[in-house]
Amino acid sequence: MKKIILSMVAVLAFGFANAQEQTKKGKWLVEANTNFGTPMAGNTSFQLSSEDGETNWNLGAEAGYFVIDNLAVKAGLGYGDFGTNVFSYKVGAKYYLLNKFPLEASFTGASIENANENPSYFGLQGGYAWFIGPNISLEPGLRYNITLNDNYGSGKDIFQLNIGFALHF
Repeated sequence: MKKIILSMVAVLAFGFANAQEQTKKGKWLVEANTNFGTPMAGNTSFQLSSEDGETNWNLGAEAGYFVIDNLAVKAGLGYGDFGTNVFSYKVGAKYYLLNKFPLEASFTGASIENANENPSYFGLQGGYAWFIGPNISLEPGLRYNITLNDNYGSGKDIFQLNIGFALHF
């Protein structure tokens, strides 16, 4: 039993040390997220949903640069079809608390073909970074998007579950 506990402590310590290296100043982050929850016109994640026979999809990715240890400035792009073409963009910052808990604040906007008004959101996200390799992490997280357009669509805030896949360089 003592060997098992010591082995677990060693594995956790290695993972923590590895994570510290990947979030250092000067490193790059490239990530792709999946979006589960309310379909949202204006996101930079992978999304596929169908409602009443209509299929909606979105593809996107994000990149960031660590300006100081544990803090990355990020930007993202996305493109999708929600009955019309949608181009999305995101800017924000991501902070790795204790090198394992990513906290993100960002602005997301969209340009919808032939729309009178385009949606925009302020988003907050928190999660966990599981470093499965020297440069790879899985990052499940919960995101809350606060609408900045009361007249767009339903005018409601959106809650999402995201599962991210990140490469650290």
